[in-house]
Amino acid sequence: MSEHELPDEEEIAEVLAEELAKLRVENILVGALIQVSTVGYRKLGLTEETESERDLEQTRIAIETMKALVPILQQVIPEDLLRDFEQSVAGLQLAYAKAKSEEAGGEG
Repeated sequence: MSEHELPDEEEIAEVLAEELAKLRVENILVGALIQVSTVGYRKLGLTEETESERDLEQTRIAIETMKALVPILQQVIPEDLLRDFEQSVAGLQLAYAKAKSEEAGGEG
């Protein structure tokens, strides 16, 4: 294949199959947990940039998702990464509880 030729579908499928063979479930879950954590914090709406996105139900779902997945990964990810996720869950839970408390105080 020359420098200017585009790969055909068969070549693309081969490359994708090679990449899929290298994937590990824990790597996918780690990436997913990072995204879930990020979205969970963002949905707290704690900054001027994110306050319009505030959705505490989404934050609650993020917390529950992380609480479910982190224990599954404890045997297959490095201990320091596991600790990071556990701290992220704890921090998200605290921020969520504070936000819910403030929300309830504002209503009464």
